[in-house]
Amino acid sequence: MKRVLLVDDEIAPLEGLRRPLNRSQSEWRMVFVDSGELAVAELEREPCDVVVADMRMPGMGGEELLRIVSERWPHTTRIILSSYAAEQQIVRLVPLAHQYLCKPCEPDRLRQVIERCLKLQELLQEPHLRAVAGAVHQLPAIPRVYAELTQIMSSNAPTAAQVAAVVSRDTAIAAKVLHVVNSAFFGLGRSITKIEHAVAYLGFGAIRSLALSAEVFCQWPRSGTLAGFEPERLQTHVEAVAAGAYALARGSSWADDAMLAGLMHDIGYWVLLQQCPEKLSRAVAIGREQGRTVIDSELSVLGTTHAEIGAYLLGLWGLPYHIIEAVAFHHNPTRVRQQEFDALAALSVAHAICDAALPNALEGSSDGSPVIGDDYLSALNAPWDWLTAQRCIAQGQE
Repeated sequence: MKRVLLVDDEIAPLEGLRRPLNRSQSEWRMVFVDSGELAVAELEREPCDVVVADMRMPGMGGEELLRIVSERWPHTTRIILSSYAAEQQIVRLVPLAHQYLCKPCEPDRLRQVIERCLKLQELLQEPHLRAVAGAVHQLPAIPRVYAELTQIMSSNAPTAAQVAAVVSRDTAIAAKVLHVVNSAFFGLGRSITKIEHAVAYLGFGAIRSLALSAEVFCQWPRSGTLAGFEPERLQTHVEAVAAGAYALARGSSWADDAMLAGLMHDIGYWVLLQQCPEKLSRAVAIGREQGRTVIDSELSVLGTTHAEIGAYLLGLWGLPYHIIEAVAFHHNPTRVRQQEFDALAALSVAHAICDAALPNALEGSSDGSPVIGDDYLSALNAPWDWLTAQRCIAQGQE
C-alpha cells in the first residue's frame, strides 16, 4: 500500500486534514508528524511514496526537509504547503517540490493532488517505460539556458537585463525567441526586436519557456532520421498547440505552465529520433499499414509512447509536476481524475483542436488526439464549451 507522510508543526491543520482524509485509508496509508526532524526519522524507518510538508516550521523547515528528501529519497513525490505564494518562492522550490499548494488547503483538493501525483508516479515507474528509457544510451541533459534562467529567477532580485543577457548569448536561441514573440503566437500589436523588450513585455516565465523550446529545437536533428518526418512541421504543430493552450489559460496563474507544456508535449520524439529511430520507424510503418494511430502503434512496438518518454525526460530535468503530467496524459486526459480546468485540460483541448486542423509531424499518420468534447469541459466546470474553445484558439492564431 502507498504511504503518504504529512508534516506540519501545528496540530490544528494536521487534525483538520486527518479526519477528511481517513476515507482514503483504503487507497494509501497516512502518517502524521509535527517536525522536519521526525519526518526524516520516519523516512529512515520506512520510505514513503509522497511527502506533504508545511513550508514554515521551527527547526527544519519545509524547504530544507524537501531538499533532504530529494537527495536521499529521490523517487518520493514532494508537495509543499505554504501561506505564501510569491512567484520568487515558487521558482526557488521548482527543483525541490513537485507540487506547491497554498494554505489553507481543502482536504478534497489535497486528496486530488495526492491521487494525481501517485498516478503519474506509477506511470513513470511502469516497467515498459523504464525499460525503453534504460535502453536509451544517453538521455539529454537539461538545456543550459533554461537551467541558467531558472537559477536567475530563483535569486533575490532578478532583472529583465539579467534574463535577456542569458538568452542573447546564444544568437540562434535569441533569434528563435524573437521569431515566436513576433508571430501569431502572442498576437502582439507591435514588433519587438530586442530580447530585453520581450522580457519586459511577456514576463520571465514566458521567456524561459520560449528559451527552453528554442534550445531544444536548435539541437533537433535536421535530416537522416526518419522518412516522412519533418522537424519544421513538428515545430509548427508544437507552437500551434502551445499557443492554443496559452490562449485557453490566458489570465490564469498557470498560463505560462500551459504554454510550456504545449511547447514540450512532443519532446519524446526528440529522444526517440536520436536514440531509437528504427523502433519509431517501425511504429510509424505499422500505423500507416494498419490505419492505427501513432499512439497505438508506439505501444505495440515500444510498450510505451512518445508522450510518456517525454514526461520521463522532463521529470529527470526537474520541471514542475503539472507540466510533466500534462505532457504524459495529453493524449488521454480522462485517465486522470480532474476536478477543474488546468494545464492538462488546456493542453489536451488545444491538442485535439489543433490536431484536427493541422498536419502532424509524421506524414500520413494519425496522431491520435483524445476523444474529448463538451462533456469533458462540462465535467471540469470549464469557462467555455467546445465551440467557444475552438474560437478562442482560432482567434489566438490569427
